[in-house]
Amino acid sequence: MTLRSRMWIAVGMTVASAIPAAAQVTPPPDGGPAWARVQQALGGRGTMQPGDVLRFGFPRTDLTVVADGVTLKPTLALGSWVAFKRMDAAGATMVMGDLVLTEDEVSAVMLRLQQNGVEQTALHQHVLRESPRVLYMHIDAHGDAAKIASAIRLALGASRTPLTAPTAPAMAPQAAFELDTAAIARMLGVAGRVNGGVYQVNAARAERIMAHGMEVPPAMGVATVMNFQPTGGGKAAITGDFVMTAAEVNPVMRALREHGIEVTALHSHMLDESPRLFFMHFWANANATTLAKGLRAALDLTARPTK
Repeated sequence: MTLRSRMWIAVGMTVASAIPAAAQVTPPPDGGPAWARVQQALGGRGTMQPGDVLRFGFPRTDLTVVADGVTLKPTLALGSWVAFKRMDAAGATMVMGDLVLTEDEVSAVMLRLQQNGVEQTALHQHVLRESPRVLYMHIDAHGDAAKIASAIRLALGASRTPLTAPTAPAMAPQAAFELDTAAIARMLGVAGRVNGGVYQVNAARAERIMAHGMEVPPAMGVATVMNFQPTGGGKAAITGDFVMTAAEVNPVMRALREHGIEVTALHSHMLDESPRLFFMHFWANANATTLAKGLRAALDLTARPTK
């Protein structure tokens, strides 16, 4: 953290302490005027998340990807995202994200990002045996938020990623979700939400994750993700990634394998985070509650916040 950043934090704390609690306003869901230029650059699709993070999702609804006979819903494993967080009161911003790309899109997207100051921190697969082949490009930038947003928009334009939100369908009866999400939540010890036909669960780590001299909130991609897509008869296809320190990697891997959950990738997503983190992706298609039990066994081997 720079001296200037520390000074701004000190000033901010002094000012905040002088403002009555009733006068401190929670930003609107879209972030308000402070994020207007970023919203404009990225199609107005960002929403504020815990930790004062503005996060955008770009699901690859244009792709039909099949793995082991399961057609993957975009919210299971095909969701590009980018997240913005202010670094100081002067407006400098930290940006992280993960872009879902087909093989023929990778080079053009990477070139446009590099030309406009957005760095790549990883490029790899998350899934095995999928068709068509899908790759995941993790990105990192810090500086002027609007310029970074414009660079990301330009890069996404070099892919076939849908950049406008789909039109809301006419009012129709909401189909019942096929899985017992309450049972899954009890087994995991953490609840999630249904989004786009997938039950999504995020589990934060205990530590403060630091990068670029500041804390990285879970909404910027440092929480364990466990997604469940119903496949019929109480079964679910599961995927996601465990966030681990080095000492946790092999115990988590053994726990997953002992419960019939396949490990599909092991790698880093960032370059200068502290503590050093590794990300383990997984896959299975079996009884949802049984799989949740296996995920819980692995989750208990990672550092979790105390209640």
